[in-house]
Amino acid sequence: MMESILKRFEQPDEVREFHLGRFEILHLAGMTIGRATYSPGWKWSEHVGAAIGEERCAVEHLGMVLSGHAVAAYADGTIDDLTPGTVFYVPPTPHDSWVVGDEPYVSLHFLGAEHYAK
Repeated sequence: MMESILKRFEQPDEVREFHLGRFEILHLAGMTIGRATYSPGWKWSEHVGAAIGEERCAVEHLGMVLSGHAVAAYADGTIDDLTPGTVFYVPPTPHDSWVVGDEPYVSLHFLGAEHYAK
């Protein structure tokens, strides 16, 4: 018989921290799930990409915004608004992202978490 597995982001399996941001990871039933928390002023290209020598993120994301507002911006000028309640898919097309406004941004990531901010 299989047993239930219960985990909480307050006790993550792994934490990836960077300036103005934190990415908490849970490993569960063969999946990697992440919770991103970014402070106002956070920008992927400055606070994650610069540390790994990349201008844009190429990780595929599937997730849901819990609070705050951010955007995903592509080289062709397309900008996707990520607002509370939005379930999003961001393809592995290079993109930048940043927090909009004065409220922290929080989202769950069901795809791509294992590769994000590494």
